Amino acid sequence: MDQRRTPVLDALVAYRRRGDLSFTPPGHKQGRGVDPRVLEILGRDMFAADVMALNGLDDRLMSQGVLEQAQELMAQAVHADHTFFSTCGSSLSVKSAMLSVAGPGEKLLVARSSHKSVIAGLIISGVHPVWVHPEWDAELGFSYPPSPAAVEAAFKAEPQAKGALIASPTDYGTCADLAGIAEVCRRYDRTFIVDEAWGAHLPFHDDLPAWGMDAGADLCVTSVHKMGNGLEQSSVFHLKGDRVDPAVLKLREDLLGTTSPSSLIYAALDGWRRQMVEHGSELLSRAMELAESTRRAIDGIEGLWTLSNESTRAYDLDPLKIVIDASELEVDGYHAADWLRNRCNINMALSDHRRVSAQLTVADDAETAGALVDSLRALASTGDLPPAAHVDLPQPGELELETLMLPRDAFFGRVQQIPAEQAVGRIAAEMVTPYPPGAPAITPGERITAPVLRYLITGLAAGMHIPDASDPTLKTLRVVDE
Repeated sequence: MDQRRTPVLDALVAYRRRGDLSFTPPGHKQGRGVDPRVLEILGRDMFAADVMALNGLDDRLMSQGVLEQAQELMAQAVHADHTFFSTCGSSLSVKSAMLSVAGPGEKLLVARSSHKSVIAGLIISGVHPVWVHPEWDAELGFSYPPSPAAVEAAFKAEPQAKGALIASPTDYGTCADLAGIAEVCRRYDRTFIVDEAWGAHLPFHDDLPAWGMDAGADLCVTSVHKMGNGLEQSSVFHLKGDRVDPAVLKLREDLLGTTSPSSLIYAALDGWRRQMVEHGSELLSRAMELAESTRRAIDGIEGLWTLSNESTRAYDLDPLKIVIDASELEVDGYHAADWLRNRCNINMALSDHRRVSAQLTVADDAETAGALVDSLRALASTGDLPPAAHVDLPQPGELELETLMLPRDAFFGRVQQIPAEQAVGRIAAEMVTPYPPGAPAITPGERITAPVLRYLITGLAAGMHIPDASDPTLKTLRVVDE
């Protein structure tokens, strides 16, 4: 296929040239009805490009295949057999992938460090999770994706499981041995899903960590808005091989997805694919060089150091994720991130009890990287930060809670809202998730323990963000009514 083509962008150009008048949604009619004060901020061109796919980009029957052609071009670009665009983010895409592999009551191996969208998929579907626990690094206070050995042990214990779902890269840039896990799945004749939301850029440079489709995965979900040049909510999921019927995958996506997809998101995905095919290797080489020089500069700041292959036990690391440890400054990442935003107008990607992170992409240059380094130098020299707040971190194994009910049954069953001090030993009926990275510390159906509860309560007091608890103060928790 001619990778210079951009079917969605070309359809938008043709729409404008024809001068079509639409008596369909969206009601702003290409911006003509929008408040001028809104146009002043957002621009008329954005509204002009916001048209329907049906009876807009394409005709009433979608007979021109505009979207299908764009998806086929994307599939070819990343070595997949089939590709599907989503304008609902990877939170929807990963659910579609899960539901195409396992159904209600069936079992699926799931990394316990998975994003909350995966847990939501378990709740919606009634799939029975078989947790595969990540490797915990007690010294650094975070975890790595599960190993092939952990996945194999889970299949041995639960041979009826339909497949495995692993997230890689993580929010910290740590990557799983995808080829090793794929080999395990092949030996057990099971489907391998990779939640590669942070890895949309990986197919386009040989020096980046392995990309799921090339490593042997059957299904792979990517968020182009995270590390690519897509708009927010742009996601793509890819299929390779014959383990999953593409018609089944499309039906699952159609069940969950919107019937009013955004042409803006489609167009940006289309253009990003062309850019990466034509210039991705060059752009990513430049970005990786910039990341390496930025990492060296940060490592030269007294009191700061960056995670690397040498300082972690990760199988691999995405070099464009720069994770900065500030513990030697005796400050926590929560207040460090707030200080960088309030004093330097620098917004960090992640913050935890000792770290902040910055992701570099092809959009960065010496000026933006220099501003990051300058702000971190200012952070290291300021005396205007409180001492690190105490977070009572669980010991290895203490985050591995006992599952007593299906997540779906606990979430939709009879519940109580009780004081947190009475919650130890009770079965959770809600997710409680430090965000980012977005992996729930407590999921519905798990028995709440004192170490995990202390971790969350002390973390919240230190500055942790927990957006999904029914009581954001954590003074009460939602539990199963027993």
